[in-house]
Amino acid sequence: MSTLDAFLSAPGPLARVRLSRVRGSSPREAGCEMYVGETSRHGTIGGGQLEHRAIAAARALLARGDLAETLDVPLGPEIGQCCGGRVEVSLTRMGTTDRHAARARAAEEAAALPTVQIHGAGHVGRALADLLQHLPVRCVLIDSRAEELALSAARVETRLTPLPELEIAMAPPGSAFVVLTHDHALDFLCASAALQRDDARYVGLIGSATKREKFRRFARDQCDGLETHALICPIGAQGSGDKRPEVIAAFVVAEVLTALTRQHGAAQPVAFAAE
Repeated sequence: MSTLDAFLSAPGPLARVRLSRVRGSSPREAGCEMYVGETSRHGTIGGGQLEHRAIAAARALLARGDLAETLDVPLGPEIGQCCGGRVEVSLTRMGTTDRHAARARAAEEAAALPTVQIHGAGHVGRALADLLQHLPVRCVLIDSRAEELALSAARVETRLTPLPELEIAMAPPGSAFVVLTHDHALDFLCASAALQRDDARYVGLIGSATKREKFRRFARDQCDGLETHALICPIGAQGSGDKRPEVIAAFVVAEVLTALTRQHGAAQPVAFAAE
């Protein structure tokens, strides 16, 4: 049972708190929601005084036995926030049908999460899985080595396979691929398979600018001139000299999330040129 399922199944009244309208700057977008009980809550509408006031209002609604209420909240100095926008917050007492609907929406959202495939369950791959397990993505850790996969304690999907290129081919459209296996030849196989999809939101290859140039020549000579401009290599190259797996993973996660959440038509990431 998921955390939300457990929350919705617990005894006691619940209220749905939803940002029904947003004007100007706001901590969250219209449509986001959270659930509030008499002493508990699940989710967030952005935190701060906005959320504090919404939770208090929701609990007051539950205590009164009311069914619904709408708050009009300015996000300015009067409530101790400086976003500058204005939001409408819909509060609704939840019945059985509402709880079922909340579970259905959560299931739909989970099914729509973008997939991030990590190819290679070594130190950096496992560090990536540790971070991505907490984020709104479907993370899949892939390796041909059972002993390396077994070292990961992250709550993510795992795949033990000698054919990682098949996993890449079967990934949903718009997936992200991070390639950091134990073998350069396997790295090149996975990176080229991901680039050939044409719909990948992110293709990253661990290594250096020199490795990128070697891959470019490999793609040209062995993959019918496959274009490599979309490849990010090295990955996580944000100017830090710290090469601890956890630090590299943090930078890579930032790259992946930027690519997955980028608005259509926005600037694309700049790939590193060869030395």
